[in-house]
Amino acid sequence: MQRRAFIKNSGIALFAATLGGVPTFVRAAARDYRQPNGTRPKVLVTIFQRGAMDGLAAVQPLNDPHLKELRPGLVMDAARTGNDKVRALDDRFGLHPSLAPLLPFYEDGRLAIVHGVGSPNQSRSHFDAQDYMEAGTPGRKSTPDGWLNRVAGQLDGSGTPFRAVSLTPALPRSLYGTSYAISVERLEDLRLAAGLPAGMGGNAASEGFEALYRQTSADLLRSSGSVTLDATQMLAEAELDNYQPARGVRYPNSALGRSLRQIAQLIKAGVGLEIAFAESGGWDTHSRQGGAFGGFTQRANDLSACISNFWRDIAAHQDEVCLLTMTEFGRTVKQNGSFGTDHGRGSCLFVLGNSVRGGKIYGDVPALKVANLEDGRDLPVTTDFRSVFSGVAAQHLGVDGGEDLFPGWSGTDLKLM
Repeated sequence: MQRRAFIKNSGIALFAATLGGVPTFVRAAARDYRQPNGTRPKVLVTIFQRGAMDGLAAVQPLNDPHLKELRPGLVMDAARTGNDKVRALDDRFGLHPSLAPLLPFYEDGRLAIVHGVGSPNQSRSHFDAQDYMEAGTPGRKSTPDGWLNRVAGQLDGSGTPFRAVSLTPALPRSLYGTSYAISVERLEDLRLAAGLPAGMGGNAASEGFEALYRQTSADLLRSSGSVTLDATQMLAEAELDNYQPARGVRYPNSALGRSLRQIAQLIKAGVGLEIAFAESGGWDTHSRQGGAFGGFTQRANDLSACISNFWRDIAAHQDEVCLLTMTEFGRTVKQNGSFGTDHGRGSCLFVLGNSVRGGKIYGDVPALKVANLEDGRDLPVTTDFRSVFSGVAAQHLGVDGGEDLFPGWSGTDLKLM
């Protein structure tokens, strides 16, 4: 548990707990939590691919002669045989062989791809571009909250403490803000101790909010009202250790695999999860990126295996879930001298869900001749990331999109659902 991040977002509520018991924003963290209309809540699962994924490697134009000239060591041939050939999606694009586990979802019409997507801000700084994307305000560093926190703020007010959860070591910029959010790397860390540490007691407020957290956490995660199931029992370490994914599901032993496995646990446990955040790192492929083999392949193997296993694991809940990937920017169209690519502009992202209008590639990728490239080197951004994020949040979670989620933006939602 990242206590300081937790306290930053909920210190006032914790203080209120010492005055009048469990604050009103806490509902029972019980199995099969239902919304007021009797349905289980919709869940938006987001994956941030940190480092800037090469969209032209992930979803490659198939018949562009300029790509072969600019990427002689990276381009892949759809005509090859074997497992290392690019998988044709249509007559224009092909999927990287390491992303092949996602192909059945595309063919079933549940996976949509948005190409040429990115930020209107031209920063090629990882830190700035990630910050702008997570805040949802390109070019503005003063935004105090993140776009996912603003989404949480629009959801029905009767949610549980597990409404917004990031399975990461620290709270991501996307979830900064006034709405309640949890950041935890392992669900085991939410296991509650039976008693208080020696020396606790007295006026917890005088010992600071960290002490206050320790004293009130049992109340915050405890059942209330008509539901009596104890959240401590639900999240007990033994139960977590004994969790069995669906038959045939084998999550990779990676940070993303562990995160998605735990997100699946929360979804299936019915604890009221509505927003989930996970990360995939290592996409900064400056050297040895490779075509069918190399650094990109390793990251793509992990990403696709994690997503495909997660989707099969939540088979009974797929109608409730939409999964969205994102990355701060793309890579240069031309390979560099180290058989890699440098910081660029446009990339691509994936949207997976049973209600997604999939089996289609959205966005625009022009012929990759120099005259069509941004600054003569980059895939141009033809779809603003906010149109995708806003459209998915509005259409899947039923919140207000547009400027309510992305201050200062006057674009239109991309209709993917």
